[in-house]
Amino acid sequence: MDSAVQPSPSGIQWTIAGHGHEAVVVEVGGGLRAYRHDGVDYVDGYAADEICPGCAGQVLAPWPNRIRDGAYTFGGRSLQLDLSEPARHNAIHGLVNWVSWHLVERSADAVTVGYDLPPSPGYPWPLRLRTRWSVGPAGLRAEQEATNVGDEPCPFGYSTHPYLRLPGVAVNDLSMRVPGRSRVLVDNRLLPIGTTAVAGTEYDFTEPRPVGPAVLDTAFGDVIRDDDGGSSVTLTALDNSAAVRVWADREFGWWQVFSGDTLSGERRRRSVAVEPMTCPPDAFRSGKDLIILKPGDTWRGAWGVRPGA
Repeated sequence: MDSAVQPSPSGIQWTIAGHGHEAVVVEVGGGLRAYRHDGVDYVDGYAADEICPGCAGQVLAPWPNRIRDGAYTFGGRSLQLDLSEPARHNAIHGLVNWVSWHLVERSADAVTVGYDLPPSPGYPWPLRLRTRWSVGPAGLRAEQEATNVGDEPCPFGYSTHPYLRLPGVAVNDLSMRVPGRSRVLVDNRLLPIGTTAVAGTEYDFTEPRPVGPAVLDTAFGDVIRDDDGGSSVTLTALDNSAAVRVWADREFGWWQVFSGDTLSGERRRRSVAVEPMTCPPDAFRSGKDLIILKPGDTWRGAWGVRPGA
């Protein structure tokens, strides 16, 4: 049922369910507030009466992560975004995570939400964004698309920000596999200054190993692809009693992993943000894996969460 006698800070709540899976999608940001299977929460979400904490479950577009000083050039123009991370003088996580998305289509086990991004001084291109959230035997699935409805090419990147958890298992007691053979080196503003191989270092999670006390807010690239061209990150309890997998299709070549150390209160290191990204941080400036949408072009990608390894 749709929410709420009392208005929620995250707006309308759309619940979808099927095959023992249930998810709650919200109006504000069009993101994921909750996901559970057989009553077990695998996403560390938030309550209907809370403001979304730590970007939990949010959609990050038309860029993921950070842009240095919010400044970039494209098509011969110098552009300036609002500094949405003022303490570090960065523009962070795109333009759509706090806006109201609208209902496009709904059934018992799926909901499609959309947002039409208008041109703005810092990003002067209109986009039509759609996400179809669904649940089924294989878990939660999100199908994303972005269409350039303007008359000029535009830069684009996409990510999403779910926090994954296992019941009763702290971050230190997780084993994790991340299929990235390299990681992005960052400065004290968490902006990229280079890349390096992970082999033989504490950041090598290409084979499952305990997270332990590792502090991670790290972008991994050079991903090891599955046979279908996609990739996945897996979290497993050290005693193998439970596991959860986040998968993404071939459109995603980067994974950001955040161990929650800068979150406050009980959320600190309670779960791991596992973010499939199409490009690394600061891609509007570097051009690395940046998607260029021509007028009328549509980008599509899919990712999801699956209980078990």
